[in-house]
Amino acid sequence: MAAVGYEYLRQTLGLRAFAPSRPARVGPVTRVEQTSDALVVPAGVAPGPDEPLEHVLFALKHEGTDLQILAEAMPHVRADALLDALRATPHGRYLRLAGYLRELFTGQVLDDVPAIGGANVDLFDPARYVTGPAMRDAKWRVNFNGLGTPAWCATVQRTDAIETVMASRLPERLRDFTGALGDALLDRTLAWAYLHETRDSFAIEREAPSADKARAFVALLQQAHDQQPLSEDYLAQLQSATVSNPVDRAVAFRHEQNWLEGPGRGALAVSYLPPPPALAAELMGELMRYANAAAGQVDPIVLASVISFGFVYVHPFMDGNGRLSRFLYHHALCRAGALDHGLVLPVSVAMKKHEADYLRVLQSYSRPARERWQVEWIDAGQYAFTFTGHAAMYRYWDATDQVTFGSKMAEQALEVELRQEADFLERYDTIVAAVNAEYDVRGSDLSTLVVSCLDNHGVVSKRRRDQFGGRVPEAVFDLVERLAAAMPGGGAHR
Repeated sequence: MAAVGYEYLRQTLGLRAFAPSRPARVGPVTRVEQTSDALVVPAGVAPGPDEPLEHVLFALKHEGTDLQILAEAMPHVRADALLDALRATPHGRYLRLAGYLRELFTGQVLDDVPAIGGANVDLFDPARYVTGPAMRDAKWRVNFNGLGTPAWCATVQRTDAIETVMASRLPERLRDFTGALGDALLDRTLAWAYLHETRDSFAIEREAPSADKARAFVALLQQAHDQQPLSEDYLAQLQSATVSNPVDRAVAFRHEQNWLEGPGRGALAVSYLPPPPALAAELMGELMRYANAAAGQVDPIVLASVISFGFVYVHPFMDGNGRLSRFLYHHALCRAGALDHGLVLPVSVAMKKHEADYLRVLQSYSRPARERWQVEWIDAGQYAFTFTGHAAMYRYWDATDQVTFGSKMAEQALEVELRQEADFLERYDTIVAAVNAEYDVRGSDLSTLVVSCLDNHGVVSKRRRDQFGGRVPEAVFDLVERLAAAMPGGGAHR
């Protein structure tokens, strides 16, 4: 069946943009119908085969806003065709969007444009996408309301999962949870969260941090509460705090091409190439500008996911990008007011438990991006890279999957990791107090027994009984087990 809209533009114009997730095509239907893998269009509704403008207008109306494809396609739209259509319908919504986009993506100002009237129109339909604060174009009466800037922008579709995230009130629930703990229990819970967020953020990178590196990363996480605006100098300082090798510490964004390697040999081992250095620096300027301006104006979990994943795809440093991207998740939440009083949301702990999903989400962008590069292996660690894509693929990306994943990890960080640890500490305190009221047991021995019992489904193992049998009365083992079993959940472990 013949392609129309975005997929038609991609195929006929030889564009290097990523394929739409649900391409439009002509089919045996009586009206436009959305299926699981396509948008099926009746022949009578399909645009003609010769004029790119008609397919642009069709796509904007029926398929939404795909800036990656539009950035490549709009220079192929003839100015005279667009002006003729505008003269016939000067207030047309999609024609105004097309005019705005053509000027944006060509840098050429259209002259002799008829007077544009009517209310401003949104580039991103708020019923279809999560949107940001509007930047108004007076000439075309168009609002750029994307999650970013005209030079770097993510799109997040309003799926059922995303709607659920935004209605979940997670920041408020986090404040309610921590507010109910009491100061002492809160301090211990947060100490656990900072330590394990640090450990698992390194573990995701297949590293075990030294004591010094762990302390440095905890301090880094605590800095997120300073709510300092993002800048190149600030990010370079933070990057230096995440790496221990002085050679890898940065004073600015990178000036050379970097890449990621996975399993394999030669060129096949290169799994992702971020944008070239000059483009990376430009995109980081746009990302930082947006992150600094959007706090409080976009759902904080959506914003944190967009900034975190957007940063790791740009990969502006030669090392430390992954850990810094997860720091930026916290930084965005702090800037939005979602984390206060030193709170930390241990998303890396949740991500470590869902590494396969994390990798899948990362690869949903990195794999098609890798296909736009030619890689020639020269020698061990040496390659020749030729970019065959279009810069638009780094500027505009669909972040729906990334936000969905990021929000799930935030939910688990609160509802599983933090609640489970606070519950564990409360059980621990209750058992220790009850045992101490009846027996005189060395504190370190009792602590080990209680922790191991709770971690072992409420059972003191034979190994622990043998280990402490010479100095702990047998009755203490049984009491610890009874106390654990009497608690809600029967002494379930962390």
